[in-house]
Amino acid sequence: MRESTIEKYLVQAVKARGGICPKWVSPGLDGIPDRMVLLPDGHMAFVEVKAPGKKPRPLQLARHRTLRRLGYKVYIIDGIEQIQPMLDEIGGA
Repeated sequence: MRESTIEKYLVQAVKARGGICPKWVSPGLDGIPDRMVLLPDGHMAFVEVKAPGKKPRPLQLARHRTLRRLGYKVYIIDGIEQIQPMLDEIGGA
């Protein structure tokens, strides 16, 4: 399965819960997670989407650590079966 396919499922699943899942592009700050998950009632997280079996680059892992240190949830998903449990953990509607 391709990364883009997993990303599409993620966007659809977030929308089904009444949220949005914008792609996050941050010029000048490489390694930022691919997507923000914004759910009702202020629940949010960052998501790095990978093709099955692929791992984040060291710079990506460093950015994830920074976001977590700031108190944000950061997830790495490489399969559609991980999406619903992740959304359950984030919360929202």
